[in-house]
Amino acid sequence: MNIFNQQPALKPDDKCVWGGLPSSGRALAVVEAALKYSGLTLIITDTAQQASTQSRALAFFAAQRNLSIFTFPDWETLPYDIFSPHQDIISARLQTLAKLPNADHGVLIVPLTTLMHRIAPIDFVASRTFCYSIGEQLDRVLLQEQLSRAGYKRVDTVYEHGEFAFRGSIIDVFPMGVKTPFRMDLLDDDIESLRLFDPESQRTLENVEQIELLPAREFPMDKESINLFLNNWHERFDHNPAKCPVYRDIKDGIAPQGIEYYLSLFFEQTATLFDYLPTNLQLFTSSGIEQAAEQFWSDINNRYQEYGVDPERPLLKPEEIFLPVDRLFHEIKKRPRTILDRQPIDPAVHRQGSDLASVPDVSVNAKQTSPLQKLHDFLITFEDDKAGSRVLFCAESSGRREVLTDLLKTIQVHPAEVDSWLQFVDSDLRYGIITYPLDQGIVCSNNGLCLITEGELFGQQVMQRRRRSKVSESPDYIFKSLAELKIDAPVVHIEHGVGRYQGLITLDVDKTAQEFLMLYYANDAKLYVPVSSLHLISRFGGGDQVAAPLNHLGSDKWDKAKQKAAKQVRDTAVDLLDIYSRRAARKGFACSANEQDYLKFSGDFAFEETADQQAAIDAVRQDLLSAQPMDRLVCGDVGFGKTEVAMRAAFTAVSSGKQVVILVPTTLLAHQHLQNFRDRFANWPVNVEELSRFRTGKEQTAVIGDTEAGKVDILISTHKLLHAEINFKQLGLMIIDEEHRFGVRQKEKIKSLRSEVDILTMTATPIPRTLNMSMHSIRDLSIIATPPAKRLSVKTFVRKQESRVTREAILREILRGGQVYFLHNDVKSIQRVADELATLVPEARINIAHGQMRERNLEQVMSDFYHQRFNVLVCTTIIETGIDIPSANTILIDRADKFGLAQLHQLRGRVGRSHHQAYAYLMLPQDKKITSDATKRLEAISAADQLGSGFTLATNDLEIRGAGELLGEEQSGHIQAIGFTLYLEMLDRAVAAIRNGSEPDFDAALNQGLEVNMHVPALIPDDYLPDVNMRLTIYKRLADCQSKSDLHELQVEMIDRFGLLPEVSKTLFKLAELRLVGEQLGLKKIEAGLTRGRLQFKSTTIVEPITIIKMVQSKPSTYRLQNNDQLSFTMDMENPEQRFSIVHNILQGLLPPA
Repeated sequence: MNIFNQQPALKPDDKCVWGGLPSSGRALAVVEAALKYSGLTLIITDTAQQASTQSRALAFFAAQRNLSIFTFPDWETLPYDIFSPHQDIISARLQTLAKLPNADHGVLIVPLTTLMHRIAPIDFVASRTFCYSIGEQLDRVLLQEQLSRAGYKRVDTVYEHGEFAFRGSIIDVFPMGVKTPFRMDLLDDDIESLRLFDPESQRTLENVEQIELLPAREFPMDKESINLFLNNWHERFDHNPAKCPVYRDIKDGIAPQGIEYYLSLFFEQTATLFDYLPTNLQLFTSSGIEQAAEQFWSDINNRYQEYGVDPERPLLKPEEIFLPVDRLFHEIKKRPRTILDRQPIDPAVHRQGSDLASVPDVSVNAKQTSPLQKLHDFLITFEDDKAGSRVLFCAESSGRREVLTDLLKTIQVHPAEVDSWLQFVDSDLRYGIITYPLDQGIVCSNNGLCLITEGELFGQQVMQRRRRSKVSESPDYIFKSLAELKIDAPVVHIEHGVGRYQGLITLDVDKTAQEFLMLYYANDAKLYVPVSSLHLISRFGGGDQVAAPLNHLGSDKWDKAKQKAAKQVRDTAVDLLDIYSRRAARKGFACSANEQDYLKFSGDFAFEETADQQAAIDAVRQDLLSAQPMDRLVCGDVGFGKTEVAMRAAFTAVSSGKQVVILVPTTLLAHQHLQNFRDRFANWPVNVEELSRFRTGKEQTAVIGDTEAGKVDILISTHKLLHAEINFKQLGLMIIDEEHRFGVRQKEKIKSLRSEVDILTMTATPIPRTLNMSMHSIRDLSIIATPPAKRLSVKTFVRKQESRVTREAILREILRGGQVYFLHNDVKSIQRVADELATLVPEARINIAHGQMRERNLEQVMSDFYHQRFNVLVCTTIIETGIDIPSANTILIDRADKFGLAQLHQLRGRVGRSHHQAYAYLMLPQDKKITSDATKRLEAISAADQLGSGFTLATNDLEIRGAGELLGEEQSGHIQAIGFTLYLEMLDRAVAAIRNGSEPDFDAALNQGLEVNMHVPALIPDDYLPDVNMRLTIYKRLADCQSKSDLHELQVEMIDRFGLLPEVSKTLFKLAELRLVGEQLGLKKIEAGLTRGRLQFKSTTIVEPITIIKMVQSKPSTYRLQNNDQLSFTMDMENPEQRFSIVHNILQGLLPPA
C-alpha cells in the first residue's frame, strides 16, 4: 500500500517542497520515495540530534522492505577542537565510507555540520582495507606493520575498536565497522582459525571463515603520509615546528588528540561526502539548512579567529578543512532537491500538501476516573471519519508493551502484536502493537492509518533505554586487586609485613627456571616470593598508600602490629557474632512466592541483567522467602543497577501482602524513585506514594492516613518518615538508600526499626569483594561490580577556572544535543554564576536548582531538565544522589578542591549514563593555592576514570569508609598498620574460631597454603604472555582454583585467549592438581626430585595413621616415616612425567575410601 504519493523533485537544480509533515511523517515520506527510486537517497538534517531521531524513524518504516539505512555520524567535537572523536564514532563513519562507493540503493542520513567537513579521498578506505581467510598464509611482521600503519594501537588486551594484540600464535584485533573483535589462531604461518570473541569475558563466541580490516583512522599514518604531512606543515605555517606539539607528535608517529582538524595535511587533495555518492541521487533536506549552514560557517570562523593565534598550535584556514557555504550549495544544486517542511502548505507553486498529520492530544491522565478518555474519544472520531480505520501502538520495550496492552484493555482495545510497520499495513488488523523506541506517531487520514507512540500517550518523552548485552561474568574482583599493582605499590606479606612491589622476575633455582614476585623492604632488603606462594601476598588496601609503613625484614615490629590488631579483631568478632546470634534467634515473616507473577514482573525489565546484578536479585529474593529476618547490604558503583534489585524485592514483599518503605536521603531522589517505581509497577495493582517536601501538608496527611489504612503498598520517603509517627498496617520490608548520608539520630531511629522488619540497604560507597568473606552470615553482602554494556568511562580533567575552557565544554555538549550540569555549591552566589554563564554561552538555555528553592519550583525545574526543555543546569550538590538523566553527559564542578573523593566520584557518576562519551571537568580557582590533600584527591579521581573505579580509586580512602560502615570507624588505625586484606583475613579467622567455641590462634601463620616443589620448571613465559599484570592475574587465579573443573576452565580460557600452553605452563596446572589433592588430605608440603621425595602432614590431616603404617610395612625400602609428620619415599623419578605420576598415585593411595 502506498501511503504517501507526492512527487519528489526529479531534475538537477529542481526544487520542490513537501509541507505539513510531522517528524515521523518526514521519515515515512522519504522511505516511500526511496523505495520507488532506483538510486541512493540522501537526507540532510539541521543538527546531529535530528539525524539521530530521524535515523531511528527511517529504520522503523524501512524494516522488512529491503531498504538499507546508512548513517554518517557527527564527530561530536567542536571546530578546531583539542579532542578527537570517540573510536566508536570513527568506526561507524568508516563502515559507511567503505559501503558508500557500492551503495546504489538505500537512504543515507547526514547532519549538515558533518557534510561540511572535508574527508579522506574516495580511494583511502579501499586501498587500506585488508581481508583474511582461513588457510591463508600470513607474515606476522608484515601484519603488525600493516595494522600500525592503518592506525591500530597495540595493547596487551583488546577491549575497544582500533586495538590489536599479539600473543605467540594468537592475534586479537577489534576492526572498525564491526560489533565484535576477532581472534586469529596461526599454525606456523597459516591461519588455522578465525573466531569472534566477547571483549568483556575475552572468550570465543563463534567461528567465521573470513574477516575484513578497515583502517582505524580517517587519515593514514604510514611513512609517506607522515612526510607529506610535515612538508605540507612547512608550506602552510611559518612558526618554528619544534615548538609545535602536534608537529612533533606526528614526526614521532604519534596521532595527538584533535589531529582530525589537520586532516588535509595528510593528503594531496581531500574529498567531501558528495564525492562518495553516486550520480543517481535524490536529495531531501529540512527547510532550515541555509540558516544552519551560515551559522555553522560563522562559528567556524569565530573559533578560527579566537584560537588561531596560538603559535604552538597554528590552525589551518577554514576552507582547508570545511566546505564553504557557497561550495556546499553548489553541490546541492546539482541534485534534485525536495524540502521537507513541517509548516502547513500555502498555495505557492511547487508546494505539495500532505495528508500526514501529528497525533492529537491523546495523553493519559491518571487522576481522572477514565484515564484513557482522550484516546477513547480520538479512536471513535477517527473511525467515524474513515471506515475501516486502523491503529498501531508503539511501546519502547517488551515490558512497556505489556503495560500498554493491559491499559488499552480498559477501553476495550485489544491490539495484536506485530513485528514491523509493513506487517501491520499489509494485515487487516484493526489494532496492533509493536516494540520500538519511536519518539512521535502519525495520522495518515487518507489511508485510515494511525501510529501512536508511548510518549504521546504518557504525555512526556519516555527516555530511550538501550538494551544491555548479556555479559559473561568477568574474573572476580579479588583477582584484579593484584592485577592492577603498579611498581612501588605497597603489598603485605603475611610473615614479613608491608613491602613495596618491584615486579616479576625469573630466577634459576636448582637449575630450574621459576618466576618470583620481588618485594622491597626497609634498608634496601629484597624478598623473592615464588608465584606458587601468591596466597601469602595481599594488596595493602585501605588508607593512604604513600603513608603505608615499610617494614624491616626480621624485626619484631610487624609481629607487634599484628598482635595489636589481633586483640581488636577478637573484640570485633565477638560484637559481630552477638549481632548475628540475636538476628538468628528472631523469627521473621517468610514471603510467599508466586513464581508466575514474579517472572512476569522480571520480564518487564527493559535491560538484560548483568551477572552481578542477577546474583544480588537472587540473594535478596532467597532472603525474603526465608523466615529469618533479612539484613542485606547491596553495594554497587553509581549507575550499575541497584534500583532494579530494590524493585524486585519490593514486588516480592507486596505480593505477600506486606507494605514496603523506601528511605532516601534527598527530596529529588525520592521524587525520581516515585516516578521510576510507578512506571515499573504500572501494570500491577500496587499503590506507590511519596512523603517528602515536594508534597503539601494536606497531601502528606492524606498519604500517612492511607498508609495506616493499608491503602499504600510502597511508600518512598525522606527522613520525614523518621520524625512522623506512622503506624504501618503491615510493614514487611524497609529499603534504605545511601544509609551513610543520614544523620546520627536518624540512624538510631533506623536501628530501632531493624529488629522489626526485613532490611535491604543500598550504597554506592565501594566495599571490596574481599569483605564478603568476613561478613557472610553476619551482615549479608551483595556486590554489583559489572558495569552495564555500552557505557563509556568518563573522561576527567582537572582545569583552572577559565572562561574559554568552560565555554568549550558546554558548547561541545549542547551542540551534540546533550545537557550539562554546572555544579556551584553556594546558594548565595548561584544566580550570579548562572548569569555569567548566560553571557559566556548565549547559545545555552540555563536554569537553576538548589535545596532552598520552593518544593514545587524545584520539582518543575528537574522535570523540565529531564524533558530537555533547557540544556544547562546550574546546581548545588542536590543532584549528588540518584538523579538519572541519560542525555546529560558533561559535568563541570566549580571549586572541586573543596569536595571529598567519595563525593567527587558520586557527582561524576551523574554523567556517562548513555552510549555517548562523557566529560567531567574539575575546576580550580585561578589565584588560590589548594592543599596537598586536595591535589592528591583530584589526581586520584582523574586517574581512576574507568567504569567501576569506585572499587579501585588510587587512595582507597573509600575502602576505609566502606569498612567503617560495617565494622566501626575505630578499626581504621589497625587497618592502616597491617593492610585491609590481612585485617579481614584475621577477622574471618576470629569469627570462625569464636563461633566454634575456641579462641582464635593468630600465632599460627595465616592462610599458609600447601607448598608443592617438584623441581621442574613451571611458569608462564613472558614470550607467551608478555603483560606482567596479566601473568600475575593468571597466577593468582590458578592459586585460587578450588577444583579440577576450575583448573580445566582456566586452562581452556588460556588456550582460547593466548594460544596452546607451553610445556612449562602445563606443568603449573599439574602442580595445581597435586595441590588440590594435598589440601584435601591436609598436607603441609609435597616435594619430589630425581630419586627422593617427601610428604609433610599438618596436625589436622585426614590421613589415617594405619594407612601410612601399611605403606611403610609393605615397601620398607621405598617408604619411611620421619618425625611422625613426614613420609619420605625413594625411587627413580628422573623423568618429570614419571615423577608427577608417582606422586599422584601416592596421594590417591592416602585418600580415605569413598
